[in-house]
Amino acid sequence: MTPLFTKIRDFDRKRPGLPGEHLVVGTVGSLLLNSARRRSGIWRWVMMLAGGALLVRAASGRDGLARLR
Repeated sequence: MTPLFTKIRDFDRKRPGLPGEHLVVGTVGSLLLNSARRRSGIWRWVMMLAGGALLVRAASGRDGLARLR
């Protein structure tokens, strides 16, 4: 991994979770996926990829749905 990516990941792991953070991230991911339907070409794929990544982050983050198992 690149040093910048490693620093960002380490910062994200060390910071405290914010109340409602995963709700906001999940909402933004859903909005991106919904608006990707109206796009064409490369922007559609970029928005679908970003929206999907945000939904996965919302569901699997350290304070997200994954800890409720």
